[in-house]
Amino acid sequence: MAVHSMPSRSGAAHHGIQIRGLDICFASGKALVVADVNFDLLPGEVLGVVGESGSGKTTLGLALLGHARSGLRITAGTVMVNGVNVLSQSAHDLRKMRGAVIAYVPQDPASSLNPAIRVGDQLREMLQSHPECIGAGATIESRVNQILGDVKLPATDALLLSYPHQLSGGQQQRVGIAMAFICRPALIVLDEPTTGLDVGSQHHVLETFRQLCRVYNCAAVYVSHDLPVISTIADKVAVMYAGRVVEHGTVERVFGHPQHPYTIGLLRAAPSPDRSETLLGMEGRPPRPGAWPKGCGFYDRCPLGAEECTKAVPSLAPFADQQFVRCIRAGQADNATAFGIRTAPPKPDLGRSNLLEIQGLTAKYGQTAVLQDISFSVQAGECVAIVGESGSGKTTMARCLIGLHSNWIGAVTLDGENLNPASMKRTNEQRRRIQYVFQNPYNSLNPKQDIETILAEPLRQFENLSRKETRERVYQTLSDVALSPAYADRMPHQLSGGERQRVAIARALISCPDILVCDEVTSALDVSVQAAIIEQLRMLQQRLGLSLVFITHNLAVVRSIAQRAVVLMHGEVVEQGPVSAILDTPSHRYTQTLLRDVPRLKERLIV
Repeated sequence: MAVHSMPSRSGAAHHGIQIRGLDICFASGKALVVADVNFDLLPGEVLGVVGESGSGKTTLGLALLGHARSGLRITAGTVMVNGVNVLSQSAHDLRKMRGAVIAYVPQDPASSLNPAIRVGDQLREMLQSHPECIGAGATIESRVNQILGDVKLPATDALLLSYPHQLSGGQQQRVGIAMAFICRPALIVLDEPTTGLDVGSQHHVLETFRQLCRVYNCAAVYVSHDLPVISTIADKVAVMYAGRVVEHGTVERVFGHPQHPYTIGLLRAAPSPDRSETLLGMEGRPPRPGAWPKGCGFYDRCPLGAEECTKAVPSLAPFADQQFVRCIRAGQADNATAFGIRTAPPKPDLGRSNLLEIQGLTAKYGQTAVLQDISFSVQAGECVAIVGESGSGKTTMARCLIGLHSNWIGAVTLDGENLNPASMKRTNEQRRRIQYVFQNPYNSLNPKQDIETILAEPLRQFENLSRKETRERVYQTLSDVALSPAYADRMPHQLSGGERQRVAIARALISCPDILVCDEVTSALDVSVQAAIIEQLRMLQQRLGLSLVFITHNLAVVRSIAQRAVVLMHGEVVEQGPVSAILDTPSHRYTQTLLRDVPRLKERLIV
């Protein structure tokens, strides 16, 4: 597609986007959750907004659409889009602007697509609601066909008559992007739109999105915790911490020459698909919204923190050309050592024999085969990564190993003992020795039980301990996953995502298993929390001699934890071997494609 400028709705050229003095606070008081946000965007530019959970990224993104989540209100500032202040519009005028002038793409495409309406009708509805966006000489059908072509989906009856659930995750997200672009708005806000996608689908979605921004001269704000993704698609980046932008500038300056210690910490926590290194997460948590300290919010986690930092909030001051930093010690951080030295992870002490062996595993859903003749082994103390795109059969294979999917043939042996396909037909000891950590800790922890009750349940199943012994084991296991005994009395909703995932790992560990099956356990976590979880698992592997079957679509993470990798494509093993061989010199074209599609940081000083 040729790049060209699109006129605004009024026929005038786009004015760009100007955000000034944006403040958001709790509706019930004056405590700020986002403060003093300022930036400019030209048509076609992409701003990446990065930071940990709770930093205010999504709250900021929604405010650009004139929306505040329940319990919050926008108290100050302007959001100028094409010379119009979004925040001063009436509810009626805002409805007219949304979709036509400003658009939104949520993290979960299921949130933006109506499950009861066919895909074609949802696309047509956008133009029917904003007929002024159709343009001279065009029709609704021609625009629908054009936008589907733009997002590389076929404008066929098969697609247009489909319901969202009949599409893959990548296709659903492309339809969501098509709905956002179909009216050719001036500004699009995207909130983690590729978090759950495999690297192939993610690559195509990102490539499509970036090209559409250029073609339709649309500015975009892309909210994400995935720094390599932002490095790939953004022109500028704003790093947020405790509701404030702490560093802002071009991607080349901020990621290449970071000056705020928090930015350095985020970058050093990001895994690399090209190097095998220990991952360095940042200790501590961001302050809760409404409970910010008087001075710098990052002070208690900062390796450069001084008493002066506690007296007042630093201003966002220019540091270099196209780079602004909110830190009184900007430029003093040593990028290589501010949060420690990244070294090659030590090699585990592997057992000489195979602990788990899979031979000729073929699994079906009904009459449809989803796994074909899968064979591999896991040694004691070894981590084997299972990688592949969505739909390759990774999770089905994990569920077969644990006994949650029983429609399979072949052989799975644990220490030479055959495992029955159904978990309920295995012995108690066999069930104890293989434990499972689910992808989503929000769904896998009982919201009505406190953490001690959740962790004690496996002990009631597998051991006969006194109440005192049970509590001691709970406290010890919490310590094993870097949580204090104080967490035992808390409820799941009182924990962050990373803390919940640590509890889920603790629940799997508390019965002292030999093998841990981890299914995408870091896919939705912040980069710093992901680093901490990966390092925690790696240390447990070293200390306890634990074996891991690590299911992931993140090939960069594989470098830091696994010793061998198995590559699945359409339910078949296409390549397996040592991680270094698979990632450095892949022999199968599919593996080569996966590695090519992995986003990489444009690094300069982060080594």
